[in-house]
Amino acid sequence: MILGVLAFWLFAQTTLNIAPVMADDLGVATSVMNIAVSITALFSGIFIVVIGGLADRVGRVRMVQWGFVLSIAGSLLIGLAPAGGLAEAFLMGGRILQGLSGAFIMPASLALIKAYWDGASRQRAVSLWSMGSWGGSGFAALFGGFMAQNVGWRWIFFAAAAISLIGMLMVRGTPESKAEAREGYRFDTAGVLTFMAMMVGLQIVATQGGNFGWTSPTTLGILAASIVFAVLFFRVESGNPNGFVDFGLFRNMTYTGATLSNFLLNGTAGILIVAMSLVQLGGDLTAQQAGLLTVGYAIAIVAFIRVGEKLLQRFGPRQPMIWGGLIVAAAIVLLMGTNTLLSTYSILVIVAFSLFGLGLGFYATPSTDAALSALPEDQAGSGSGIYKMASSLGASFGVAISATVFTGIAGADGGVQWLDGVIAYLGRQDNVAVREAAFVAFAVNLLMAVAAIVSVMLTVPKTKAAVAAGPGELPADADAG
Repeated sequence: MILGVLAFWLFAQTTLNIAPVMADDLGVATSVMNIAVSITALFSGIFIVVIGGLADRVGRVRMVQWGFVLSIAGSLLIGLAPAGGLAEAFLMGGRILQGLSGAFIMPASLALIKAYWDGASRQRAVSLWSMGSWGGSGFAALFGGFMAQNVGWRWIFFAAAAISLIGMLMVRGTPESKAEAREGYRFDTAGVLTFMAMMVGLQIVATQGGNFGWTSPTTLGILAASIVFAVLFFRVESGNPNGFVDFGLFRNMTYTGATLSNFLLNGTAGILIVAMSLVQLGGDLTAQQAGLLTVGYAIAIVAFIRVGEKLLQRFGPRQPMIWGGLIVAAAIVLLMGTNTLLSTYSILVIVAFSLFGLGLGFYATPSTDAALSALPEDQAGSGSGIYKMASSLGASFGVAISATVFTGIAGADGGVQWLDGVIAYLGRQDNVAVREAAFVAFAVNLLMAVAAIVSVMLTVPKTKAAVAAGPGELPADADAG
C-alpha cells in the first residue's frame, strides 16, 4: 500500500520540479504543462470520494489492485510520450490515469488501515502510510531533479510503473474488507456529474483565467457555470441517502477541522512549483540544483512524522496540528525574501523547506488519525475519500493558483510596480519581475497556511478524547472553542 501511495506522491509529483525540462523536451507550451502538473491531483480529488464509497461496497483490496493497474498504464503513457503533435495527448492521458490511480489507492488503503489496526498500532500504521504520502511529496523535487539531470525524466515514469507492479504483487492475498451491503443503493450519477462539472470549471478558471482575461466573457461564463453546478451539487446531495458525499460526517467538528485544514495546508504545495521555477528561471539553476535545495523538506518530514504521532498521543490532535501550521507559515515567510542575492536566498530556501517538512511532520499523523477516528465503520472508505479529496484538491488548486499568479506576473511588463518602491531587490535587475511574481505567489500561500491554522482553532476540540468520539458527537467535557 505504501508503494502505491509513493507512486502518486513521489513519482507523479516530480512534475512540480521537472515541468520546464519536460515541456522543452516534448515541445509543449508552458500553459499546457501547468495544466498537466495540476490535472493529476484534480482527477484524484474529483473521483477519490466516489471510489472510496465504491471500495466500501465492492472491496477495498480490489480497489487498491485496480489503482495499481491505472498507475502502470498512466506512467507508461507519460514515459513513452513522443515529442511533437501527440505529446499533449500522451501527457494529459497519462497524468489523468495517474490521478485516477491515486483516487483508487488512497481511500481504500486508509480504510484497510482502519479495518485491520486500532489504537496505537493504527497510529503507527498511519505514520508509515504518511511517510509514503507526505514523505513521498517531500522527496519528489529532489528525486525528480536528480533523475532528470542524470538519467532522463522518462525513467521516473518507467520506475513508477515498476514500483506499481511490485506493489500490486505484494498486495495479492490480502483478506478482503468491505462494508455490509445496503439495500436500495444506487450509484449517485447526478452528484458525480455535477461535482465534476463544478471542479473542472473552477480548475479552468484557476489555470487559464490569465490567458482568457480575468474579466473576459469566457472566464466569467465558466465561473458562472461552475457556481451553478455547485448549487446543483449541494441540492442533489442534501438528504440523498445514496449521495457520494455524506454531509452528515461534517457534524463531527474534529473531522471537519481535520479535513478543512488538510485542504488548506495541502494548498501550500504551490510553494514548490514557485520556488523551483524562481531559482531556475531567475537564478539559472538546473532542475537538479533546484531539487537539492529541498533536501531538508524530505528529511524533516520523514524524521518528524513519528514525532507527530507521539505528540498526538500526548496532547491530542489540536495542538500538534496548530504547531504544524505555524511552522509551515514561518517557512513561507522565509521564502518571501526574494529580494536577496542568490547565495543568500539559497540558504533561505534550504532552511524554509526544512521547516516546511517539520511542520507537515507535526501535522500529518494527528490530522489523519483524527479524521479516521471520527468515521463510522461502514463509511471508512467514503469518509477517507473525502479527507484525501481535500489533500488532492488542495494541492491541485494550490499549485494551479500559485503557478497562475507566478506566470502571470512574471510575464507582465514591469512586474508589480507598487513593490518597486517598497522592496529593494539586490543583485541582477533583469529578473526583478520573476522575483516579484514569486513574492506575491508566496503571499497567497501564506494566506492559505494562516487559514488552515484558524480552521483548526475554530473546529478541533481542546481534548484528547475528541478523537474517539462518534460522528456528530463530542465528549461531555469537550471545549469546541
